[in-house]
Amino acid sequence: MCKGDAITVNTFRTLHRSILILFAVVVISIVTLVHFSISKIVAEQSRAQQQSLSPAISLIVEQILKPLHTSEALGNSRELVALMEGNIIDEQTVLSSLSRMEDEFGLSFFIASETVRKQFNSDGSVISLVEGDVSWYFKYKDYPADAVADIGKWEDTHFYIDIKIYNDNEEFLGFFGVGKSLKSFLEIFETYKEEYGYDFLFVDNTGDIMLSSDASLNASYSNFTNLRELPWYTELPLNVQNDQALNNKLVTINEKDYLIAEVKLNQFGWTVFLLSPLTDRQAEISQAFIFSVVTILVIIFSLFLLIYNLLYYFRRDMQPDIIVRHASTLPERENLELAYDSLVKDQKSVSIALISIDDYYTMCDTYGKETGEEVLDKVVAYLSDNAREQDILGRWNKDEFILLLPQTGPHEAREMAQNLRHGIATLTPVSSHPQLPLTASFGISFTASMRPMNEVTAHAEDALYQAKRDGKNLVRLQLID
Repeated sequence: MCKGDAITVNTFRTLHRSILILFAVVVISIVTLVHFSISKIVAEQSRAQQQSLSPAISLIVEQILKPLHTSEALGNSRELVALMEGNIIDEQTVLSSLSRMEDEFGLSFFIASETVRKQFNSDGSVISLVEGDVSWYFKYKDYPADAVADIGKWEDTHFYIDIKIYNDNEEFLGFFGVGKSLKSFLEIFETYKEEYGYDFLFVDNTGDIMLSSDASLNASYSNFTNLRELPWYTELPLNVQNDQALNNKLVTINEKDYLIAEVKLNQFGWTVFLLSPLTDRQAEISQAFIFSVVTILVIIFSLFLLIYNLLYYFRRDMQPDIIVRHASTLPERENLELAYDSLVKDQKSVSIALISIDDYYTMCDTYGKETGEEVLDKVVAYLSDNAREQDILGRWNKDEFILLLPQTGPHEAREMAQNLRHGIATLTPVSSHPQLPLTASFGISFTASMRPMNEVTAHAEDALYQAKRDGKNLVRLQLID
């Protein structure tokens, strides 16, 4: 087989391997991107769910838990216990304290005294706690929990949190509580519904709706709406209804789909159901899916463009490999000048390093030409392995090599050369002559404009000869004026 045929066979063998590799890359990329798209959609669903829950939790904390913590903190104060204990209650002092707390916290407060069986309100009213007329007091007095949430004051419906108060002897003194008008809740619910689009249901353990963003579902004169009265609820499986297990359930209300999330309020034995409309979330997920599909198509198209350009490249005459491990096959000056012109045109700035093996000819005269070739290949292998991917290594003279360093300033090039110089000096000796020292000198120059290569290399050669004159195994830099 002639030399031309061998080159052709090797060329097409390399082409065949490259196409197979690129085909594998395309397949792996498609599988990876499909997996990424599915993961992104799932993540988008989780993000949308989290996004819908975060404002709801903020509302619960601000409107429900904050009043609870306020009443608990005030209920544990010595001032409040002092107002409620003893056989005589100073009604004016009690009413004055409650009025002051209302002004300070912006909430309605009350004290229900076991001693005098009266309820004192921060608005100045006083109600006698007569069994049969006032049901809540006697209902919750023997209730096992120390904090109770309830709805009352039907002429102006309020949400109340009742805290049991005890003295130091654990004797029951009555209730201290905080109230909020139901109208204020409805206004807040309406604001949240306009901004986020979802509805609230605060439900007790019997299924009664205590609070709702739908005003028609809120209690009126002690008549509570139960979940089982809602059409969409009755369509759920019986086991779901019995357990009130609605989390992540999909329901249809007035021909619109809603996803339900739930938050437990263990302080009151309530559950908050968040009904989130799916229309907006489906739009967000669809956008994420479309973005992923477009990304897949763009990457696949780019990969096939790469294959096309590779085929075009192999139709041209093969050029020598730029970075190889043998000195005899490094590109010569003609090909290096083409590479340099391309780099200067594309990258604008290029540093050039000329590398000379110290005492190379003396080494060849003393130990023979084969030893010299072994040294050359050893240095080339080291330079090839330690050059950057974008760097170009070529042959300059018999004992000299050149490194084209694109987008590399002179000081960075000098630092790189110092590292390479040290690496060569610490290489293991050639096997045939382990006592043979091996060092190299470096000359650096730099250009940031469209200068001819011979102008830049002339300055690099001057720097290299200066390194030789200064004692060898050195790096010297000479810039163009």
